[in-house]
Amino acid sequence: MSAAQGMPDGTQTIVIGVAAGVATITLDRPEKLNSFTQQMCDEMAATWAWIREDEEVRAVVLRANGERAFSTGVDVTDPHDRHPNPFVEVDPGRFLGPKANRVWKPVVTAVHGMACGGAFYWINESDVLICSEDAEFFDPHVTYGLTAALEPIGLLHRIPLGEVLRIALFGLDERVTAERALAIGLVSEVLPMDELRDRADVLARRLAAKPAAAVQGTVRAIWEALDLPRSVALERGLSYTQLGNPLGKAEVDRASVERPEPERR
Repeated sequence: MSAAQGMPDGTQTIVIGVAAGVATITLDRPEKLNSFTQQMCDEMAATWAWIREDEEVRAVVLRANGERAFSTGVDVTDPHDRHPNPFVEVDPGRFLGPKANRVWKPVVTAVHGMACGGAFYWINESDVLICSEDAEFFDPHVTYGLTAALEPIGLLHRIPLGEVLRIALFGLDERVTAERALAIGLVSEVLPMDELRDRADVLARRLAAKPAAAVQGTVRAIWEALDLPRSVALERGLSYTQLGNPLGKAEVDRASVERPEPERR
């Protein structure tokens, strides 16, 4: 079965495609600024499950339709389902993000326009994050009298504490520009809007062309190290090299791919 045959069909809030080992997920509620609902949570979870299991998918591009926003978080007019017992309720980020769904295939996320609130569920779990020149990042929770906790906690893994606190505390008073996002390490590239999608696809195809075991072992080892003491992370990392290196080297030996001239950045 090909990757295209195995992907979820009939999705209404996202568009899914696959080519050259790259799965492309496009958030597709531009009229609602790509805010997420329970339906989008369910469709994202099903999509990550397919990507996790299908060996033909080796990298992912995550992007969004529309001109104004990558995503503005939860759709407050049609929000995700909440359990009446707060001790049973689960975070919607559990359905949205790749790492929460145990996907270790690299994810290249292309952000444009507004990215705020729950959009950080995707941003925080991306492996390569690029944005357009018009991108703006912010978290409005505190302005609306809501505790900003889950998204900023995830963001702590990407940027310095002071920057996380400023985003979380000032709410709608400030927006992080693309230029500032690059300076603080939130994104690794800023591009004109008309180049953003092509660049994301180029980066994902490069990752998809590399030995899958080596790439996925690397992604998993680094992300899991965030939650572990250093010595434990190193021991686990060693075990991943012992498991993955023979598979990755065998794939290199079978391939006759010419290595491209490296970019300088």
